[in-house]
Amino acid sequence: MSLRIVFVCAAGPSVGGGHVMRSLTLARALESRGAVCAFLSTPEVAAVLGAFGRGMARTHTTDPFDAVVFDSYALSADAHRAIAKGRPTLVIDDLADRPLAADLVLDAGPARRPEDYAGLVPAHARLLLGPNHAPVRPAFVALREAALTRRAERGPVRRILVSLGMTDVGGITGRVVGLLTPILGEAALDLVVGASAPSLPTLRALAAEDPRLALHVNAQDMPRLVLEADLAIGAGGSTTWERCVLALPALTLILADNQIAAARALEAAGVTPCLDVTAADFEAAFVALAQSLIVDADRRAALSAASATVCDGRGAERVAEAVLGLM
Repeated sequence: MSLRIVFVCAAGPSVGGGHVMRSLTLARALESRGAVCAFLSTPEVAAVLGAFGRGMARTHTTDPFDAVVFDSYALSADAHRAIAKGRPTLVIDDLADRPLAADLVLDAGPARRPEDYAGLVPAHARLLLGPNHAPVRPAFVALREAALTRRAERGPVRRILVSLGMTDVGGITGRVVGLLTPILGEAALDLVVGASAPSLPTLRALAAEDPRLALHVNAQDMPRLVLEADLAIGAGGSTTWERCVLALPALTLILADNQIAAARALEAAGVTPCLDVTAADFEAAFVALAQSLIVDADRRAALSAASATVCDGRGAERVAEAVLGLM
């Protein structure tokens, strides 16, 4: 009989769709190994699955399942225990800031250490730490060699990928596009947003008037967009690992507190410069840094080389094997 695994994830305008997206990647890896997976359905989770997880099962109860995967910062140990009812659990986390009732903990943060979870998890819990455990879709891994070859050519910036989360928190995509268009020159912008993004009406209008702008709503071809880009403006969430797998030089924008630690660790390692969108001088700093990256081929090459060393993209496989090992 196949192992049945239920995913309990957060989603919505304030938290985005990244929890569901990375859990979906893990679920696909588990299904390829014979497991049966389903997501506890809320309207917000269903919206993400409708766009990116067609065919993935949904459920309104966790009862028939053999194991539980949690990906929600709003849940801690008491909630984990109440939902899991003694079944094996994986908790996907980035914060190490609360007790977790977990048999496995996945935290892909590049600076995360086992001692960060001391006293927060059961003594028997196994920690899966670091970017090589980050769930990345196989379609990105399949393009890695092509991407490394392309980056080695050190070409000029012809395409810039702007991908700041499908929920476009605070309308950040429109704000960034307004800053970029005056300094683009002939370069093109690929703008990736979700169907409910606050910036979408503005972006549609801009794209209709400016042939340099290509709008991608609920993009199904992200691996190709990352491969073909020469520079990215990206959020400091789980898409970071997709950019690293394909060695895409990027300017990372910190959009939420839970992104700070990982983004700053990658910045310190020379992987990506970072800017906090809440900083008083954000707009001036953004324009100066974006201009610098567009013209400085040597810096882009250095960022690309550093990015390529962060992770190999096979994290979902490793985590899936660990989950199955629980049983």
